[in-house]
Amino acid sequence: MDFTIQEEFYLDDRPFKIISGSIHYFRVVPEYWRDRLEKLRLMGCNTVETYVPWNLHEPQEGQFHFEKGLDLRHFIEIAQEVGLYVILRPAPYICAEWEFGGLPYWLLQDPKMKLRFSYPNFMAKIQRYFAQLLPQVTDLQIQAGGPIILMQVENEYGGYGNDKAYLRQMAQLMRDNGVTVPLVTSDGPWHDMLDNGSIPDIALPTINCGSDIKKWFQRLRAFHGTKKPLMVMEFWIGWFDAWGDEAHHTTSVASATKELRDILAEGSVNIYMFHGGTNFGFTSGANYYEKLAPDVTSYDYDALLTEWGDITEKYTAFQEVISEYTELPQFPLSTEIKKKAYGTLQAKERVSLFATLERLAKPTCSPYPVTMEELNQATGYVYYRSQLGKARPVEDFRLISCMDRVNVFVNETLAMTQYDQEIGVKQPLSLTAEENELGLLVENMGRVNYSVKMNHQHKGIQDGVIVNEAFQADWEIFSLPMDNLEQVDFSAGYEKGQPSFTRFELIVEEVGDTFVELSGWGKGFVTVNGFNLGRFWEVGPQKRLYVPGPVLKEGVNEIIVFESDGKLTDEICFYAEADLG
Repeated sequence: MDFTIQEEFYLDDRPFKIISGSIHYFRVVPEYWRDRLEKLRLMGCNTVETYVPWNLHEPQEGQFHFEKGLDLRHFIEIAQEVGLYVILRPAPYICAEWEFGGLPYWLLQDPKMKLRFSYPNFMAKIQRYFAQLLPQVTDLQIQAGGPIILMQVENEYGGYGNDKAYLRQMAQLMRDNGVTVPLVTSDGPWHDMLDNGSIPDIALPTINCGSDIKKWFQRLRAFHGTKKPLMVMEFWIGWFDAWGDEAHHTTSVASATKELRDILAEGSVNIYMFHGGTNFGFTSGANYYEKLAPDVTSYDYDALLTEWGDITEKYTAFQEVISEYTELPQFPLSTEIKKKAYGTLQAKERVSLFATLERLAKPTCSPYPVTMEELNQATGYVYYRSQLGKARPVEDFRLISCMDRVNVFVNETLAMTQYDQEIGVKQPLSLTAEENELGLLVENMGRVNYSVKMNHQHKGIQDGVIVNEAFQADWEIFSLPMDNLEQVDFSAGYEKGQPSFTRFELIVEEVGDTFVELSGWGKGFVTVNGFNLGRFWEVGPQKRLYVPGPVLKEGVNEIIVFESDGKLTDEICFYAEADLG
């Protein structure tokens, strides 16, 4: 078989309308990949699209992972078994409301790094990555009998830069590593984005938008200058939520359905998102315009399937439109998924972070604070500790170049919390003991995934800490990625008001999907049997975290809750329904 781009898309010399939906394999537990892909096929779609997150596949420089939930090849093979073609977007940058837009944190260890430009060291890192990634899938391209019909060069580059040499080098790296299918780019149709991000002689320009399709198709047609396929690579049918939003974002079923009909009347589509899934662990990104807007754990996106995989009203409406263009397949779903309410749990044990700190990390000693990147740490927290000496008034306490949120402790008692723009503002500090210790728990809330702020994403403390107009020296620094909670010593003691770990036990007779609510708790994250569900925060809008059934087991399940602000109760509750706010 072959897939080509002419005046239209052609599959084996026959015109082919791409009707695709986005599913990010890395936002879904692998046990549910087949379920989500089957539901996509049953809606009438013939293609699935996915990004590929560089920062998961190469979390530390030179260490590559393609197993279990990162087995991209297996995801593609299941898609083919279900009857779907595949659009692969292996761009080093994916945006996707994902930590650092998919870029690995360690790129920032190069002090001269120029992200997403033809900077030699950046290109060298991508070349090494592609040499590992692309051979995983090149034999799954359509010419070799696989389902992959298109690959994308970079992503929304026109909203970031206009380095055409960079785009051409990127496309060539893909070709050099075995990519033979046609290439595309995708950009917003506004302002200079199409011009900035397109290399039409190499890759077909496509657009990303959520409304006014007829107008933007007219713009795209004019940009092509000759008859080429019209495609919306990201048809936004919902939106994402940020912590502190008033409510979960939803969109009109009727208006989205109308826009889909307009797209299919003239061209092809990839629905973003068909199924959003979940930002498990610390993988959610952030936006920054006037202020920091970190994304919530759920990536429900008001998509056609909910975060937990249920069919929605929007799904049914889209299915009806798609049925006008293709015969809908019929087959039974192969995965049985139940939802369970496991009720309220009482805490078994609790320990202060400070009491078990040195079980979790050995300190790095430095005359000055260092960043997460300097600690070879991607995400999580860093605890900085320094001795302030005698009792005295501190009129000028400031953190210089610190991101994103910090709890300030004096003698292990919370003195203040600063977040985003509050950081760096001069504050008084009371030192009343004979000897005084300063502690700073700094949290990475997610590296920015879009816009110019991407160039300034060093987390932790970059410059230093001012105490009475002078930089404080002599620090113990504890790297806390929170990936080794089996080391927590729950017998070490708890002090009220301190950051803490609380352990619960959930006895399960029948495994099912569930949703955990932490009413009365402040801020932190939850693990189940060592699997990090993601962040919670009392500011909302998300009220409950999704617990996929496959992370549970029959019998005793261990739940650990880390809470950073000293605000907690002795209970958590598991419901059969979500609450996204």
